[in-house]
Amino acid sequence: MGDFFKSVQFKILALLLALVFAFALRSAQTGTAIPMISKLTGALLTPAQSAATTTVNSTRQFFTEYFSGPRLADENEQLRSELDALRNQLVEYDRIKAENEQLKNYLDIKDKNPDFDFEPAMVIGRDASDRFYSFTIDKGSHDGVAENDPVITEAGLVGIVSEVGISHSKVLTILDATVNVGVMDSRTREIGAANGELSLAEEGLLKVNYLPRDGQAQPGDIIVTTGIGGLYPRGLIVGTIKELLSDSRKLSLYAVTEPPTDIRTVQNVLIIKYFDGQASAEQGE
Repeated sequence: MGDFFKSVQFKILALLLALVFAFALRSAQTGTAIPMISKLTGALLTPAQSAATTTVNSTRQFFTEYFSGPRLADENEQLRSELDALRNQLVEYDRIKAENEQLKNYLDIKDKNPDFDFEPAMVIGRDASDRFYSFTIDKGSHDGVAENDPVITEAGLVGIVSEVGISHSKVLTILDATVNVGVMDSRTREIGAANGELSLAEEGLLKVNYLPRDGQAQPGDIIVTTGIGGLYPRGLIVGTIKELLSDSRKLSLYAVTEPPTDIRTVQNVLIIKYFDGQASAEQGE
């Protein structure tokens, strides 16, 4: 035991105790004992408090996500369904709006041609392999559409119905080489025949053949249907003459003609299901 009091360890311990006593005495005299102890306690407890706070927050987040997850999933599904319904309503609204605007554009035609029986239609498909830009519309025999019905826009003639299904039809455009339309120059009354040619169709143009060499037709003249043959009503605009050229035999002229609308991109059309003087499908073939 005597050896311990003589040892280095005891001397160090005694020195530490003396320092602590002196520090405590000094703090008591200056009034800083309690703040110092508080700081010391805070320093010792802060890490423990931080760890406890992190644990509580993590636990709260876990239970919140666990119990609210299904509810949020249901809400998201409901919102998605409502969004789909709104999109469908918007599509229907756009369709009705387009039809109404289309019908307004055709009122003038109807006023001038009270015998016309119209059926509005939308282009729903195009044959990418067809270089004459044929297209499919959303009306068919159920709507009273028949083969050889003329197809127009408010600007003029577009084509003719070539095939009819129950709820859709195929339309050959006037750019097609197989489509022939009896036409005349609205100013000079000179007669010709409009039909397509591949090199011109790629530019959205067509030809008017058999114009007389000594005729008065000139660029800028309007070409319209004659009504001869009963396939097309008289007076539908087919296009505007851009250029007059001699045919290969130099016996007549042909006119490079621009249709009244870009047939390659047309979206809304009108089918003429009936007009005075219309030929039957058998007569038109």
